[in-house]
Amino acid sequence: MSSQPAKLVVQKFGGSSLGEAARIRRVAQRIARARATGADLVVVVSAMGDTTDELLQLAAAITDDPDARELDMLLATGEHQSATLVSMALHALGVRAISLTGAQAGITTDASHGRARIANVEPRRVRRELDNGNVVIVAGFQGQRQGSADEDGGPGETTTLGRGGSDTTAVALAAALRAGRCQIFTDVRGIYTADPRLVPAARQLPVIGYEEMLELAQQGAQVMQVRAVELGWINDVEIEVLSSFEDAPGTLIREDPLVEQRNKVRGLAHDRNVAKVTLLAVPDRPGIARNVFGPLADAGVIVDMIVQNVGHDGATDISFTVPRVDLAKAEKVLQPVVGEMGARGITTDATVAKVSIVGAGLHNAPGYAARMFGTLADAGVNIEMISTSEVRITCVIGESGLSKALESLHAAFELERPDPVDAAALAAG
Repeated sequence: MSSQPAKLVVQKFGGSSLGEAARIRRVAQRIARARATGADLVVVVSAMGDTTDELLQLAAAITDDPDARELDMLLATGEHQSATLVSMALHALGVRAISLTGAQAGITTDASHGRARIANVEPRRVRRELDNGNVVIVAGFQGQRQGSADEDGGPGETTTLGRGGSDTTAVALAAALRAGRCQIFTDVRGIYTADPRLVPAARQLPVIGYEEMLELAQQGAQVMQVRAVELGWINDVEIEVLSSFEDAPGTLIREDPLVEQRNKVRGLAHDRNVAKVTLLAVPDRPGIARNVFGPLADAGVIVDMIVQNVGHDGATDISFTVPRVDLAKAEKVLQPVVGEMGARGITTDATVAKVSIVGAGLHNAPGYAARMFGTLADAGVNIEMISTSEVRITCVIGESGLSKALESLHAAFELERPDPVDAAALAAG
């Protein structure tokens, strides 16, 4: 445990914040200002700009099927570059700093290359460097496979945590170090009621609860990574989302004691990375769902919304969504399955999108589903599939109607109006 947990802050800077030398120097200046307040700082960094995409393209130019272990070794170098450059920039400002890899920071993971999950964090080296007066710069997005260190205690196998993994690194370190706060610096000011690029009237939220933020992230909001929000919620880590390009108030993600007093709808989320698959005239008998979704799971295809029509004459249609990037894989897996089951065929649609309203207690509050469906109907947007949870209602619609759907829903639920409860929630915290 840190000797002064209340003064310890974990900060994370994304790739857009570190895209060039001038931005790295600006980030270093921000870190130096925070250090000057007396706070102990652990700073997690992503790869510079589009480095990860460029490395993936380079690997693809070498081979169509790169080895997962070697790909992790390659991709981890992007964060190594950022960490060392930020440390150098701090040295140039007269601030003591040291860069560490994920493994050196004590982050261990499971064995899933490319999408590893953090198994444990033992930040002994981090604490030692803090006690020595250093700002600790940690390469995000990576760790060391648990149990892979060699007999002499040398470094083990490098793993990466998947897209947005630096957010997860930061929150995991904040939890392990019992930091007072985890600050996520990105290219937007905070969490908005909708994507401001599609909804000009979108309003920044000063505070949002973990559960609502988790649903927004799961349904397509790009600002926070899902696992990072989960870790924050489980470990009660207060997360603050801020702009790295301006000094402006951000959004606090934390337990919201006044959630019951709010407008039930807190925000909208959307996701274009969606494709719809329909199996036609599937035999309506026990075991069919297992025969369909078992092979997809074995192939690593994530299935989201599932709708089975009422059976007629011993057959039914089954529709579901998959990530658009996995559509070709899903079709390849399902073609032999369709033949073996005796189904009539398979159709796909890659021109759909998801739109969701999110807010605590929606499931127990009457009228919200009807208002959402009526708003979409009035906007001329057809609903193809519907899914609900305790805190969200999600519709699959044609992608061409997404912008109109978002603007109409934002207006219908009056999300552009400030919530008077927000001030009370911030004061209560």
